[in-house]
Amino acid sequence: MGKKKHADNNGEYTEKTSVVEEPEETPEETIAEATIADMVPAEDFEALKQEYETQKDQFLRMAAEYDNFRKRTEKEKLATYDNATATAVEAFLPVVDNFALALDAGQNMPDEFRKGLELIQKKLDSALEKLRVKSFGERGEKFDPEYHNAISRVDDPEVEEDHIASVYQKGFMIGERIIRHAMVQISNGK
Repeated sequence: MGKKKHADNNGEYTEKTSVVEEPEETPEETIAEATIADMVPAEDFEALKQEYETQKDQFLRMAAEYDNFRKRTEKEKLATYDNATATAVEAFLPVVDNFALALDAGQNMPDEFRKGLELIQKKLDSALEKLRVKSFGERGEKFDPEYHNAISRVDDPEVEEDHIASVYQKGFMIGERIIRHAMVQISNGK
């Protein structure tokens, strides 16, 4: 039984008592023994089971699709960053090359001047490293046509055959993307 306040036509509230029948309680043992298959007719049970399997399959497919989407967008975001960085780095690579040439040619310059240039070179290298840009193409490395452009071959007994004898321009890459191939001379090994 329960009491409820009810407004009549005059706006006055009166309490009414109503009798609410509560369902009979099923003993716990009966509920535990009963299964869905026992509660639902066989043809309805099979239909429900089939619908459940269909919904489960759709859910799993949607979860896999979302996971693939998340991975793909993360990869695209990183690729976008790498592409933008590569474009910016490519614009100032001639400055890096000319600076390296100035250091190599400046053997006869005063020590203070040379030390200053070396410090600037270290700063350039540090900036490229922070941008995840790596250089490649060093003397003695194995020649790889994926990374190196060979402009000639030379006899160099100090360097093994098909290894880099000298470097004209270093190569640069970010991640797996090559910004610029290294321009090299390959040794014949003789």
